[in-house]
Amino acid sequence: MTQPPLPLARPSGSSPASLSAVFRNAFRGHPAGVAIVTADPGSGPVALTVSSLISVNAEPPIVAFSVSRQSGSGAALMEADTIVVHLLQFSNLDLVKTVAAPGADRFGPGMDWERLATGEPRYREVRTWFRARVLGRLPLDGATLLAAELLEGATSEDGHATTSREPLVYMDRRWHRLESGPAHLSMASAGAENAWF
Repeated sequence: MTQPPLPLARPSGSSPASLSAVFRNAFRGHPAGVAIVTADPGSGPVALTVSSLISVNAEPPIVAFSVSRQSGSGAALMEADTIVVHLLQFSNLDLVKTVAAPGADRFGPGMDWERLATGEPRYREVRTWFRARVLGRLPLDGATLLAAELLEGATSEDGHATTSREPLVYMDRRWHRLESGPAHLSMASAGAENAWF
């Protein structure tokens, strides 16, 4: 028998503001992979960093992520029918810092990017990427949840061993390198950066 969803429990006497503070503090300690999403809704290429990317389904492959209503690039991206999702390694740190910086020229001189045959912008240095078709958008308070079906893509692994991976992770307002080895995983900090929480 299916149980109904449980309501969100709030300590007696706590306010929405204090619960928000608890939420922010909890997610500062919750590591998340970092991706860059690019698109061209017809007004020119846009890019934004996301740490909310999740896999939803494998067959067909579907992903989802949230976009803040406060993001200018996010507003433009919401108008696009197709996007490119870039999964980042620590070696892409300089790129993600540029894309995350407010007002940065994300497709200006010195930025290594191209257009796919279908027109979407893609950063060449990122070796794992997927072109995707937007399936739907769910407006929420302060953000929009976007779901997309992957149509094509590439990865640097090509079936080989993955022990050399060093994914870029965001936690506690810092970029980190996730180091893998035969017996452990560890995180190395890259310094304080943009405070998403």
